[in-house]
Amino acid sequence: MTEFLGIKIPMNPWALLPLILFATTILAYLVSTAALRILKGVVQKNGTRMDDRIYRLLERCLFPLLIVGGLLLILDVVTFPPKVLQAAQRLLVLSALLLAIFLFTKAALLILHSAANRYEGLGNIEGPVEIITKIIFIAVGGMIILDNLGISLTPIITTLGIGSLAVAIALQDTLGNFFAGLYISADRPIELGHYVRLQNGEEGYVDHIGWRSTRIKSLPNNIVVVPNSKLVQSIITNYSLPDRESAVLLQVAVDCHSDLKKVERITSEVAKETLQRVPGSVSGFEPFIRYHTFSESSIGFTVILRAREFVDNFLIKHEFIKSLQARFEKESIAFPINSVYLKAEPDGHFQEQRTTENRQKTGRSL
Repeated sequence: MTEFLGIKIPMNPWALLPLILFATTILAYLVSTAALRILKGVVQKNGTRMDDRIYRLLERCLFPLLIVGGLLLILDVVTFPPKVLQAAQRLLVLSALLLAIFLFTKAALLILHSAANRYEGLGNIEGPVEIITKIIFIAVGGMIILDNLGISLTPIITTLGIGSLAVAIALQDTLGNFFAGLYISADRPIELGHYVRLQNGEEGYVDHIGWRSTRIKSLPNNIVVVPNSKLVQSIITNYSLPDRESAVLLQVAVDCHSDLKKVERITSEVAKETLQRVPGSVSGFEPFIRYHTFSESSIGFTVILRAREFVDNFLIKHEFIKSLQARFEKESIAFPINSVYLKAEPDGHFQEQRTTENRQKTGRSL
């Protein structure tokens, strides 16, 4: 006699098992279909993208979870040999744990994806964080399964703890570079192709950003390898942000008696012509000058031009200086020249005297 839901059925338990499996499967299918249909209507009516992902996750997991849960409930009311009940219960519990681990892992990844869509920094490192999340859930789930199988976790945890400590000490620098690489990928202070200058003077194009180091290709065509931990601690000047165009500043000085309106006009004309002619210049930019220094013999000013990217400023300065010097000579605009005179002393030594004179186009001897 087999008792099922309080009813004694004169049937061999083994003959009843297929009927139980069939009935549980049908019932689980009906319940999951009804629940998913209701949930689908709610999602289609006023659901978000996150709700749609949750629905698709439940669509995959709800049916097997109901089957396992139903069989676990039936085992409590059906009479089977003790060893068979114990084996079946353990198998069903393991199945339920596997399904739960899968469900929680997918749910955590859904939350991660949703947060990555909202926060740019997290979105930049979504791949590594997703891998770490999977490893954590698999490790925790594996320990729960081992504990359910009766395997003692204390020796395993102790061994893993000592081993992890030893590995962390041995790989301290490597781990520091790894997490620094995560920070660089999340915060994006630099990206591939950016022209940067570090606090120690190294500069060039970012050629590669890895988990241990970042490679910078300098203008002499050499590769500078910078550990990520050192890079995040350095002050970085990024000439490609907020955009690649950059101002080109040149310092010029003229005689303090010069016609400043004429100087400004001629300098602006030369600057505009240079931007139109030299490759790498922003031809549509309107160059200008700003006076900033008034000394006893000269007036200093800054000329502002614009380059398409930082390295173009070298050629722009080169061509502008040549053109400006020739134009100043042509327009008889004087600029200060420092002269050094040596005065003989009675003891045979010489005393240095510096003066500032103005050179004109006439070429007065100094």
